[in-house]
Amino acid sequence: MDNPTRSERTRQAVIQAALAIIARDGPGKLTFDAIARQSGLSKGGVMHQFPTKVDVLKALLEHQIQQFDDSPATRSAKADESALAAQIAKLREVSHQPYSIAHAIVAALVEEPELLALSRETSARHAERIKAEADDPELALLRWTAAQGLLLSAMFGLSPFSEAERERLFRRLLDEEKWMPATAAKQRAGKPAVRTSTGRK
Repeated sequence: MDNPTRSERTRQAVIQAALAIIARDGPGKLTFDAIARQSGLSKGGVMHQFPTKVDVLKALLEHQIQQFDDSPATRSAKADESALAAQIAKLREVSHQPYSIAHAIVAALVEEPELLALSRETSARHAERIKAEADDPELALLRWTAAQGLLLSAMFGLSPFSEAERERLFRRLLDEEKWMPATAAKQRAGKPAVRTSTGRK
């Protein structure tokens, strides 16, 4: 096995071990000794890949961002699907998954808030793409932000909605016709728009 392949296998082993530790024991238990025990690697081998705990946390965040972008909702997205629809679909998908790892990573990032810049940069790229594609950029951003709120409130136990109610709200956010002006929606449905009377003869 060549060195690049071995290095990548070690890196992935460390990431999976770290995810298991923080999901099971919490971020406070994420140490190099714990990662070495969980992964079966030497502590020196772990630290060769990730010299500091901040490096481990950064790798975890990058891994989760990549997992989000490679989710089934993304892979199954139609070529002509908007960036907004793809983002809402991904948030909807994540809302059905266990939150333990996401919880733990958020908690871990509290210790190193500068790493949140990576998440902000990713969100900024998504926001720019959504705005560029939308006829009404502000409405598109509101829908995207609402979907994020549905996920985060559920993740942190703050949501007043049942799972069925949350699913209906996600479907509403995805339904383009529900967000069109009435005349545009009728035209898309093949119905003539009704003119309002001006009161003139």
